[in-house]
Amino acid sequence: MLNTRYSGKPLVGDWLIIILSVALVLTLFKTLWHVEQATKLLIRQGDHVFATLSLDQERMIRIQGPIGYSTIILSNGKVRFESSPCSNQYCVHQGWLNRVGQVAVCLPNQVSLELLGRQKSYDSLNY
Repeated sequence: MLNTRYSGKPLVGDWLIIILSVALVLTLFKTLWHVEQATKLLIRQGDHVFATLSLDQERMIRIQGPIGYSTIILSNGKVRFESSPCSNQYCVHQGWLNRVGQVAVCLPNQVSLELLGRQKSYDSLNY
């Protein structure tokens, strides 16, 4: 007959599974989580590249789009849309970007910001 009593204390096998699971999660986190600081900014306006800039500068850029000017701020290794003529302001509310692969896009004004590093974390950006 099967013993159905549960003592509530973890057995040696339980501890082994817990330790191996924690080790696996930590290894996968370290291997797959990319937190590389960006070094360059790629600005697209419409279907062409407007500029590729280093993030090691303090600068304000105004870009003319189909509905008006978008203002972009570079400061202390990060970038953001400061203002844009679009109605929803999603690009402005995106906030500061500083990690490789982060993107902010103003669809109505057809302006996008993409942060680059040593390697891309994906193949392409479309809108």
